Amino acid sequence: MIHIALHFLIPLFAALAFYIKKWVKAFALLLCGLLIDVDHLLADPIYDPDRCSIGFHPLHTPIPIALYSLLLIHPKTRLLGIGLYLHILLDIGDCFVQGNL
Repeated sequence: MIHIALHFLIPLFAALAFYIKKWVKAFALLLCGLLIDVDHLLADPIYDPDRCSIGFHPLHTPIPIALYSLLLIHPKTRLLGIGLYLHILLDIGDCFVQGNL
């Protein structure tokens, strides 16, 4: 449950720390990083608290993760790219805590 809460709290803290004048918009764009979890719908069961997402779900594999870097280049897509990378970093951290990486 802490892992899921962090997916909301870390983007909120990032938006407040680095985009204070436009924190609501920044927070919304950072939260769009959660959209990659749509690939969980392809798994059975859809949610398994003991499963490491990295390398298992299609949008959590190395090629898509590398492609997220392209979003960091242009200022208009940068916040989405940061949100995706925050999401991946949180998932990697969860895998380490579980002992799966």
